[in-house]
Amino acid sequence: MRLVFAGTPEVAVPVLDALLASDRHQVVAVVTRPDAPAGRGRRLVASPVAERAAEEGIEILRPRRPRDPDFLARLTEIAPDCCPVVAYGALLPKAALEIPAHGWVNLHFSLLPAWRGAAPVQHAVLAGDEVTGASTFQIEEGLDSGPVYGVLTEEIRPRDTSGDLLTRLALAGSGLLAATMDGIEDGALSPRPQPAEGISLAPKLTVDDARVDWKAPALRVDRVVRACTPAPGAWTTFRGERLKLRQVSPLPERPALAAGELVAEKRAVLVGTGSHPVELAWVQPQGRKPMPAADWARGVRVAEGERLGD
Repeated sequence: MRLVFAGTPEVAVPVLDALLASDRHQVVAVVTRPDAPAGRGRRLVASPVAERAAEEGIEILRPRRPRDPDFLARLTEIAPDCCPVVAYGALLPKAALEIPAHGWVNLHFSLLPAWRGAAPVQHAVLAGDEVTGASTFQIEEGLDSGPVYGVLTEEIRPRDTSGDLLTRLALAGSGLLAATMDGIEDGALSPRPQPAEGISLAPKLTVDDARVDWKAPALRVDRVVRACTPAPGAWTTFRGERLKLRQVSPLPERPALAAGELVAEKRAVLVGTGSHPVELAWVQPQGRKPMPAADWARGVRVAEGERLGD
């Protein structure tokens, strides 16, 4: 089939690579979000998918909105058989959905109908799910509600961050999406409607969602940090400035501390929660690079009774 691949972030690149490697299909163009400002200089930077497509000499479409007439006209000219999608980042209008003969097929990182929305992996970690997965489904106008072609499952490990889990799902999901394209071409796959039960929503996590509440139990604190790593980044405050948290470890065997209370030991930094303490592993002070928490504590000279989340 002639494919137009839609995707934007780094997680979509291994899936694009799998389709490029297929001897049955041809990726004739990619659709991605427009170049965006990045870095201190705020210069415009192409998306990871655009950079990968440029390396292969593939046509790149960067519509401001997928309903733009020029984009719809060009997509009609290309006449793709199918449009596989991974984390594109924009809602597709009916006019775009109707162009490819086999529609748009999304690789979504959850076991649908669980965790429909922009942040399925983060919400699975935050909820303490033990198993998640990926699904390929036919995009329709509803939010991740279309019929499903195929699924795979993936265990959520106790120390997984969202970044860890997303990396594994992207690698495994690349094979699932490629197999789905094969099955559609063969006529061997028919999508099945999603169950009406078990629907849960996964909206994008905000910076406010990523702020750690030290009055919450240690298990909840750990899940928030892991769910928000690498983005949007879990954080708290210390002496009035923001402090990002990269990793914590619950310590159920240690005596309780007051919520947010800091204790700097020789080789460990402990923080009190609503249950037992957690140990800080890596932190990132405002305007600086990540560092071991013990090094940070020595540098700031934590005083007795000081707290995080002040």
